[in-house]
Amino acid sequence: MIRNKETVNPWLWIPTLYFAEGIPYFIVNVISVIMFKKMGMSNGDIAMYTGLLYLPWAVKPLWSPFVDIIRSKRWWILSMQVLVSLSVLLAALTLPAPSRDAISAGNTPVSLFVATLVLFWITAFASATHDIAADGFYMLALDTGKQSLFVGIRSTFYRMASIFGQGVLVVIAGLLENRYGDIPESWKLTLLVSAVLFGFITVYHFFFLPVPSEDRQKNTSSFKEVFREFGRTFVTFFRKKGIIAALLFMLLYRLPEAFLVKMLNPFLLDPAEAGGLGLSTESVGLVYGTVGVIALTLGGIVGGIYAAKFGLAKSMWPMALSLTLPCSVFVYLSMAQPSSLFLINSCVFLDQFGYGFGFTAYMLYLIRFSEGEFKTSHYSLCTAFMALSMMLPGMVAGYLQEWLGYVNFFWMVMACCLVTFAVIIRINKTVEI
Repeated sequence: MIRNKETVNPWLWIPTLYFAEGIPYFIVNVISVIMFKKMGMSNGDIAMYTGLLYLPWAVKPLWSPFVDIIRSKRWWILSMQVLVSLSVLLAALTLPAPSRDAISAGNTPVSLFVATLVLFWITAFASATHDIAADGFYMLALDTGKQSLFVGIRSTFYRMASIFGQGVLVVIAGLLENRYGDIPESWKLTLLVSAVLFGFITVYHFFFLPVPSEDRQKNTSSFKEVFREFGRTFVTFFRKKGIIAALLFMLLYRLPEAFLVKMLNPFLLDPAEAGGLGLSTESVGLVYGTVGVIALTLGGIVGGIYAAKFGLAKSMWPMALSLTLPCSVFVYLSMAQPSSLFLINSCVFLDQFGYGFGFTAYMLYLIRFSEGEFKTSHYSLCTAFMALSMMLPGMVAGYLQEWLGYVNFFWMVMACCLVTFAVIIRINKTVEI
C-alpha cells in the first residue's frame, strides 16, 4: 500500500476519485427515474420517491463535522465506496420483476420497490458522505499549487461520470432491453455492471489513494468545541445581511428547471398517446445523458468566461434569461411531438446549454454570499439550500404533470420563470452583488 503522499502522482487517483464521486449520484438521481419509469411506476410516484432520495445531499452539512473528526478522510472514502458497491449490488439482486401488464399500464405499485428505494437511499447517504470526505481529502493530499492545477481535472472527470451514468449505463440498459425483451432483467444487469465497476474502483483506491500525514482522526476531546463552532456557524449564517432575500434566491432561482428536470426523462420515454415523445431507452441515454451533459458542460464553461469578463452584477440578468427562456423548447416539443432525433437533440442541447450558462450566476452568488467568517461552512449550508431547491419542487412535479398533462405542465414551468425574475429583482435591491 502506498503511504507517502509525495510518492503518489495525483493523476493516479484524482480522476478516479471524482469519477467515483459522480457515479452513485447519477444512479440515484437520474438512472432511478428512468428505471422506475420503464418498470411501470407512475410519474407522480417516480417524482415523489426519487425526490426523497435527494435528501442526504440536502442535509449533509449536519454530519460533515463528524466526518472531519472521526477517523481519517481516506477511511471514510474507502468505507463509503464499499457501502455503495454493496448497496447497488443488493439493489440489483433484489430488483423486483413487475408483470408485463403492469408495466404496459404504468400502474406498478410503489410497494413493490420498497427494498430498492431503501437500498438507493443507503447509496445516497454513502455518496453524500463520500462527497464530504473526498473534498476534504483533496485539500489534505495536495499543496495549494496542485489544488489549483487539478481543480479543472476533478471537474472534468465528474462530468465524465455524468456522461457514463446518464448516458452509457442508460444506453446499456436499452440495448439489453432490445436483445432480451425483458425490462426488469435488463436493469438488473445494468445495476450489476455498475456495482462491479464501482467495486473495482474501490479496490484500486485501496492501493492507490495516498495516506497524507495530516489525514488522521482528530482528538475526541474536540467534540465539545466542534459542537460549539457548529452552533456558531448556523447563528452567523442566519444573521448575515440580506439573508431572507438570499434564501429566496437560493430556493427559487432554479424553480423552472427544478420542475422540468424531474419530468424530462419521463416525457422523452412516454408514448405519443400519453403526450410524450416515445423514445427508446438507449435514445434517451444519447439525448439527455450524452448530448445534454455536453451542452450543460459547454454552457458552464462559456458562463464562467462571461462572468469573469463582465462580473456577477452585470451577468445576473443575461444568465437568468438563459436559464429560464430555453425551457420553452419543451412547450414546443410537447405540442409538436416530433420524431426527428436531430430536432429533439437540438432542443435538449439548447435547454441544457442555457441552463449551464445560467447556473454560473447561481454558483458565483453562493460563493459571494459565503464570504467572511466560516466561509467553508457557510458555503456548505448554501449548497444544502441549493439541494432543497431541486428536491422540493421535484417531489411534486410528477403529480402536477399527471394533473395538467405535458403541454400544460411545460406552460406552468414557463410561468415559474416569473419567480426567477422576481428573486433577482429582490436581491439586486437588498444584497450587494
